[in-house]
Amino acid sequence: MWKLKIAEGGESLISRNNFIGRQHWEFDPNAGTPEEHAEVERLRQEFTKNRFFIKQSSDLLMRMQKGEAVKVGEEEKIREETLITTMRRALTFFSSIQAHDGHWPADSAGPLFFLPPLIITLYISGSLDVVLGTQHKKEMIRYLYNHQNEDGGWGFHILGQSTMFGSGMSYIALRILGEELEDHRHKPMPESGSLTMGVYCLFHRGESSGAR
Repeated sequence: MWKLKIAEGGESLISRNNFIGRQHWEFDPNAGTPEEHAEVERLRQEFTKNRFFIKQSSDLLMRMQKGEAVKVGEEEKIREETLITTMRRALTFFSSIQAHDGHWPADSAGPLFFLPPLIITLYISGSLDVVLGTQHKKEMIRYLYNHQNEDGGWGFHILGQSTMFGSGMSYIALRILGEELEDHRHKPMPESGSLTMGVYCLFHRGESSGAR
């Protein structure tokens, strides 16, 4: 199970402020209860099912670890007492999602042009398997497929329409991560979430050299 780490260092890392504001995820195969694992899987499936309508993850896995948010009743009358209660709830909510080092952790998943260059650079430098473990690669693949558009391509960001650049970079990243093309010669057109569908999009927009 992935656990969010706050203000913690790591091997060969140096900090002048004791790593305040640093957040990273660490995979622990022994962490979590069966109920927590089931909830994580449910959240993943719900996100994948609704990925064309809700593009942002809403930090659901992080919120799950930080505790449940306090909600304001929709039918409460706006009185001074209600207003004060609402403000207190707002303070309680923001306090509950604040990390112990003072910052508010968040997911920066919008741009789709950050991850592929990282993967390509690690591959070229020969350090892909040194830096990325099996679980890291698995989550990167899940992330890229979850943000593949209905036409099979990828944009510059998670809300963007498919572009040649975005599709080509994401396709290359998936191949480096070990994804293989599916054989659809005698099958219907694949659904989005398929590497082959990405190739179709590339061909449609102008073939990217060596997209095989």
